[in-house]
Amino acid sequence: MSDKPREYCGIYGIYNHPDAALHTYYGLHALQHRGQESAGIVTSYFDDDKGRYSMPAYKDFGLVLNVFSKSKVFKKILRGKNAIGHNRYSTSGSSKNPANIQPFRVHYRNGNLAIGHNGNLSNAKQIRERFRKEGVLFQSTSDTELILHLISHSDKEDQMEQIMDALEQIEGAYCLVILTDDKLIAVRDPNGFRPLALGKVDGAYCVSSETCAFDINNAEYIRDVQPGEVIVIDKDADESNEPKSYFIPPQEGTGTSQCIFEYVYFSRPDSKIFGEMVDKIRRNLGKQLAKEHPLTDVVKNNTTGKKPVVISVPDSSNTAALGYASESNKLGNDCKYDIGLIRNHYVGRTFISPGQKSREQKVRTKFNPVRGVIEGRVVIIVDDSIVRGTTSRYLVDMIRECNPAEIHFLVSSPPIISPCYYGMDFPTPNELIANKFDRDIEKMAEEIGVDSLRYLSADGLVDAVKEANPSGHDYCTACFTGNYPVPVNFGVEKEENELV
Repeated sequence: MSDKPREYCGIYGIYNHPDAALHTYYGLHALQHRGQESAGIVTSYFDDDKGRYSMPAYKDFGLVLNVFSKSKVFKKILRGKNAIGHNRYSTSGSSKNPANIQPFRVHYRNGNLAIGHNGNLSNAKQIRERFRKEGVLFQSTSDTELILHLISHSDKEDQMEQIMDALEQIEGAYCLVILTDDKLIAVRDPNGFRPLALGKVDGAYCVSSETCAFDINNAEYIRDVQPGEVIVIDKDADESNEPKSYFIPPQEGTGTSQCIFEYVYFSRPDSKIFGEMVDKIRRNLGKQLAKEHPLTDVVKNNTTGKKPVVISVPDSSNTAALGYASESNKLGNDCKYDIGLIRNHYVGRTFISPGQKSREQKVRTKFNPVRGVIEGRVVIIVDDSIVRGTTSRYLVDMIRECNPAEIHFLVSSPPIISPCYYGMDFPTPNELIANKFDRDIEKMAEEIGVDSLRYLSADGLVDAVKEANPSGHDYCTACFTGNYPVPVNFGVEKEENELV
């Protein structure tokens, strides 16, 4: 419905907490924005009646609130003090195949094993081919299952050695939560594409894609899982002991490449990712936008007698719009930040209006302009990104109906020109508005129906992020620049392993 790249996935895990499944449920609820197709939780406990460890699971298609709508699921099924959970937006493997709903779990020679994965493996094709030749049968079409096969096929005896052996064979973008009979393992790939944080609540360690999932559980953020770090949380990692850490060696010639789009759009503004608050970064992107495109350059001749009004496309661009307005005023370019678009938060991704005829109707169902804010004024729309441009066009048409004097569109990221192969779902390159019009900004402005269109530069984006978060780590900007930090298999179809 929205003209944005689709999110990755959200993962959460907790070890040795009496309400492990419930904490994971709340964690997934906070991470709902990262995936709305399916949700699942797996727990682990020692079954005294059977004399062995048990690993129950509960998962289904839908939003977290719908999947876990019955309280008996937590009382009767998801028992145990250890749990992992997963929200899914499919990047590899069909969204309609129930076998692809995570976390996955298996029983193999060293006990039970469950895994939740956020990202994409760039060498999945070669690994799958190898296993096919060996006669391995696949339950799902997701590349996450390959990790389980690599672990179970390892010739190492010790379970941790098997896991490390598997992790050293995969490439690409991934964060993992792995649950064994007696351990919770958190993994972040050596390039650090995805965010993953370590926290603590009631003496129990927890891990999450974003820190907003700690806040909902009143957990304390401890630190980020480092790029290439494998954190092992077991009975030794109690109040007095830090969890053990192992490290996956990086691919030769590659450094860190954290996904810059997490800051631009994906993550919640109240989360801390890659060691810094998203809100702070987005404000800085707005400020950088005001420096690169001062209001006096955007609005050449304001004859309305009123200050230009800066509005955001809620919710992901709210803070960038605030940053643009505040920096503009600081530079002596008078403008007013206001709420010009109201978003209906009760529209799910599966919303279908009866007799629905167009994408335009979907946009009208999600947004409505505030006439009193817009009428007779110069309107500056700030958005975080434009993909195809279709949603932007419908939004602009709706705003035009409120009779503004002019409409200018500012984007707090550069034009998107390349697909992502690291776990983000993009349209094909020729569907991207920037490619459709050969990056001709004037033609793109005409297409979405605005008086002018301006983007943040690629250098400006990276500079603004690094200024607000001087961590020393580098960022992946492949979707804006076409520079891929890790080799990828081009042309791997999302559903290419499906039977139908």
